[in-house]
Amino acid sequence: MKIPGYSSLEEIEKAFQIEIDKEEKKKLQKVIEKHPMFIPDYYARLIDWNDPEDPIKSIIFPSPGELDIAGSYDTSGERENTVHTGLQHKYRETALLLATNRCAGYCRHCFRKRMVGIPTDETVKLFDRAVDYIKEHREITNVLISGGDPLVLPTDVIEYFLSELSKIEHLKFIRFGSRIPVFYPMRIYEDRRLLELFSKYSTPERRIYLVTHFNHPKEVTEEARKAVDALIRHGVVVSNQAVLLKGVNDDPEILATLMKEIVSAGVVPYYVFQCRPVKRVKSHFQVPLKKGYEIVEKAKQKLDGHAKRFKYVMSHRTGKIEIVGIIGDEIYLKYHQAKNPKKVGKLFKRKLTPNAGWLDDLKPVKEELAVEV
Repeated sequence: MKIPGYSSLEEIEKAFQIEIDKEEKKKLQKVIEKHPMFIPDYYARLIDWNDPEDPIKSIIFPSPGELDIAGSYDTSGERENTVHTGLQHKYRETALLLATNRCAGYCRHCFRKRMVGIPTDETVKLFDRAVDYIKEHREITNVLISGGDPLVLPTDVIEYFLSELSKIEHLKFIRFGSRIPVFYPMRIYEDRRLLELFSKYSTPERRIYLVTHFNHPKEVTEEARKAVDALIRHGVVVSNQAVLLKGVNDDPEILATLMKEIVSAGVVPYYVFQCRPVKRVKSHFQVPLKKGYEIVEKAKQKLDGHAKRFKYVMSHRTGKIEIVGIIGDEIYLKYHQAKNPKKVGKLFKRKLTPNAGWLDDLKPVKEELAVEV
């Protein structure tokens, strides 16, 4: 699928009549050589190009901060959970299919920067092999089709995925992880065949879910609402995973407004993720856990029950860990999901240091509350 957009600094300068400083341009070019840039035209027009701190620009336009290589390219242990090319099985009930390495736009905070937009051996080349694995593992109740962004694939390919997965009786639901409603919403509401597919395969017996990624209220446009509405009207349940990002939504008012806007559009708040300590991301996007918790709680004070259903979590290599609370200099955590099923639901605590941004930055306490990591 061809998405109109921009993949070079020169294209941006020409389209929006701006001039990037020569020294900054050299740095940005180094970033792009390592991690490609692609900004859909629709999304680029949400940016105030004269505002150096525009939050939409921060999400999609490269920054010299990406030259900082502090962190890791695989913060959640994806490689160790890859059972076949493009198939991961970290949590007992869930299979993750990496269906493509392409996206409708390349987020600068992406935790798969190591693979997005470049050739990789982690994308699904043998979908049928993945299906065979899922058939053999009856403990798998759901499949998450991600990437990249699976909705950039041809509709014929999406139909094949749905037709084959729908034949597996022990699958209770199928999920797509996609930022298409944010980056290129017309892909959804202009493609009648895609919507008909969703209507066909999202049934009372096995529902299709689409997990999207709104990070800022400016992204909840009329077009985005139209895409969400089309999905809902064709049987798809839409939920949202935001990431807490410095300079984008690390403000209680902005985060609360985001949740109000997506709920009004029919999107269910699902998670707010702690930004992962990814190389070329950590230094300029990650908010310390202490500050992040304060932002989330202050935002929730401004929200009603439906808008604050999300959990503040970090996706660690050992599991999905909820940030439950802070008392004094101790942070309380709980395994919302875990690679080791015995840890699910376990509560534990760590000594909180002011600038800690990840579980690995936290110090152990003498009296562990429930479980050691």
